[in-house]
Parts: sequence; C-alpha cells; structure tokens
Amino acid sequence: MSIQIRNFIVILFCNQCGASVDSLIPPGDALLRAVCSKCGHIHYENPRMIVGCIAEFEDKILLCRRAIEPQYGFWTLPAGFMENGETTAQGAAREALEEACANIHLDAPFALISIAHINQVHLFYRGHMKEAKFAAGEESLAVDLFKIEEIPWDELAFTSVRFCLEKFTEDKTRHCFSFHETSLP
Repeated sequence: MSIQIRNFIVILFCNQCGASVDSLIPPGDALLRAVCSKCGHIHYENPRMIVGCIAEFEDKILLCRRAIEPQYGFWTLPAGFMENGETTAQGAAREALEEACANIHLDAPFALISIAHINQVHLFYRGHMKEAKFAAGEESLAVDLFKIEEIPWDELAFTSVRFCLEKFTEDKTRHCFSFHETSLP
C-alpha cells in the first residue's frame, strides 16, 4: 500500500511480503528509500515517462483537446504515460492511436523535457501521418490539424507541449530539425 503526499509517494507496506516499511538509506545508496522491515526489499520510486509525438500532415500539426483532467478542454499533443513492456516509440504511437485515432509514422526523437517537481520525463518524437484520418479518442473532446500560425497558443495544456511546439516551429522555419532538451520548473 502507498499514498501520495505532494509529489512523493509514501510506501507504507512492502509489495513483496506485506510487512511495514521504514524510510532509511540502504547501504551503498545516498537517498532515503522505503525498505521492508521484514524481508529487506528496497522499494525504488523513479520518475514516470510521458511519451508523445508531433504528428504532421501536409504542414499541419495534429492536436487533441483534452477530455480529462488535468487541463480539461485545453489543447495538447497526443501523449501519455508509457506502459511496461513497450518502447518509447511504441508508446508514442499507441498514444496517438488512443487519443486521436491516428496511425502515425515516427521519424525521430525530437524533445526531452525533465520536470523534476512532478517526477516526470517527457519524450516527444517527430512524426507524420500518411493520411488525414483521425478522430477524438476517449481522452479527447476534439482532434484537429493546425497550421503553425493557427496553433491555439493561449489554450495549450502543458508547458512541455509549448516548449516542444516552439522548438518545432523554429526548426521548421530553419528547415533543419535538431534534438532539444530542457528542464522545466
């Protein structure tokens, strides 16, 4: 069992044997960890990976209007939590299919954004759609293609999406795509 306090998960019981856990620094480590008082299992809590894609079709970018919190009703790139057993590329393609009913071809990794205060790392790919076939998935109110000058900048859901779209716009203008990395507060 665990509970979330602010941005940290507090583990109360061992997921191996069910005994209570103690917060301590295990030998050879430098950080507090939840360590089982009975079996000694160390419970590591690490950042969560968000994967997504800037999917283009005929110089337009695919955006989704969120049907879920956080940021209900705001626009975002198709993205979400990576699942166990999939690669980052498979996760990005799956998210585009789930949120926008769009089949995308991934071209290359494009942006890596660390957001330490919420324990997340966001990885966005550049990609394209072979046809303008898309629809709102369960987590989207609407899905549409936007020219760069039509992007609803004031209605973007997340700072990481804004960073990604700004870098994409800059690279597209230069006709040269790079890989971008940043940390957001």
